[in-house]
Amino acid sequence: MLFSTRSKKMVTSSEAIVKGLADDGGLFIFDDFSSFCFDKSLCGLDYSSLAKKVLTFFFDDFSKEYIGKVVDEAYSTDNFSKPVDIRSFGETHYLELFHGPTCAFKDMALTVLSGLIEGAKAELNDFSRTLILTATSGDTGSATLSGFKNGDIKAIVLYPQGGVSPVQEAQMLHFAVNCSRAIAVEGNFDDCQTLVKKIFSDKSFSHKVKLSSANSINIGRLIPQVVYYMFAYLRLVESGEINFGEEIVFSVPTGNFGDILAGFIAKKAGVPISKLICASNANDVLTEFFKTGTYNRKRPFYKTISPSMDILVSSNLERLLYLLSGDADYVSSLMKDLAEKGEYTVSDKIIKGFKDFYPFALSDNGTASEIKETFKEQGYLIDPHTAVASAALKAFRRDTGYKGAGVVVSTASPYKFALPVSDALGLEECEVFKAIEDLEKYTESPAPAAIKSLKNEDFSRTVWKRTEAEENLKKLISEY
Repeated sequence: MLFSTRSKKMVTSSEAIVKGLADDGGLFIFDDFSSFCFDKSLCGLDYSSLAKKVLTFFFDDFSKEYIGKVVDEAYSTDNFSKPVDIRSFGETHYLELFHGPTCAFKDMALTVLSGLIEGAKAELNDFSRTLILTATSGDTGSATLSGFKNGDIKAIVLYPQGGVSPVQEAQMLHFAVNCSRAIAVEGNFDDCQTLVKKIFSDKSFSHKVKLSSANSINIGRLIPQVVYYMFAYLRLVESGEINFGEEIVFSVPTGNFGDILAGFIAKKAGVPISKLICASNANDVLTEFFKTGTYNRKRPFYKTISPSMDILVSSNLERLLYLLSGDADYVSSLMKDLAEKGEYTVSDKIIKGFKDFYPFALSDNGTASEIKETFKEQGYLIDPHTAVASAALKAFRRDTGYKGAGVVVSTASPYKFALPVSDALGLEECEVFKAIEDLEKYTESPAPAAIKSLKNEDFSRTVWKRTEAEENLKKLISEY
């Protein structure tokens, strides 16, 4: 069973997956992860087999057979050239999560979520129409639209106008088919996310369809992400890089806190992780939080070359607050302070729990330097988000003297961000598809076909003014 972080009201996993967000505005979470048996017997499992074990364990009102069907379809060769890959350079290992249909780590969960929602509705005998409503800082949007493109469930994705890369936007518009929509909103990601949460919690707004979410606020999106932390650890054991039981660190590019929270859950489920490096860009609200215990969203917002991390309100942090405090009323009071005052300060009990995290922030100049340095030293091309995590791991090693295995969570193909990557390498191209071609020649590595194929497509964009977005969204939902 799961419950809300704000009231501990219990629900089944099917109910949580269909709802997405709890009725009280909280996020659904499990109370305990330690009963999962993470041991050496898991070594040798391929990715799909491990995913089946994890999802069957946590989502126990689904049958083993149904989970197997969902996982096999999600990680099929139609979607993935390979589910994950690990590139190793000494004690540093890059966990590549971008071999899916939209070339970003969000595919790892969103190819699964559509099947989970359909199965959850069947489990609940829910034959109503469901509409996915989600906000994105870039990659979630295209992965959502791709993941739900073939089923009966449609999606509306809101993204910040001018706040995503050209390839990210092109992918969203490409996959916005069969009545699904991708709409730009003037403002930033937090404006889009706030609007989505407002619609979910507005009881006065009646509509014909049930709303659900594909953001990592949905537990059906979060738990599948736990799998790749487990898989990375097991693969390093199998390759002889580490011994089973030996602790390692993961460095995670962090915006909405979902990806790194999945790592924290993996640790709670038994993966020997000594530290989770929370790697942020110039929007360093999380870095300050882990250093001071105060979360303050009243700060300048920066558009950076790592746009998927351009976030000031990290929704999944609420789940961490509950896991560290165990007090739903306390979490509810913190979220009330954030909504009304724009900030909150946590208790000493929660601050003690920060020992599992190492905060780090990096400027755009530092990000570009890391891209250049990694390619120069390793011949390995990384995207701007991965670069932040790569630099963070180096900083952690310098600060602590750590010499063991470190895994950089590599979240996207560098070709999704061809302009800043080419600029970092000194190629200085101003048109995205020419930059992709230049990168291919310079690095002698091919761009994913899924990205190159966007070159000749003609897209029409819909842009909403911030002041009109809520009214427009309600009208659009009412038409479904």
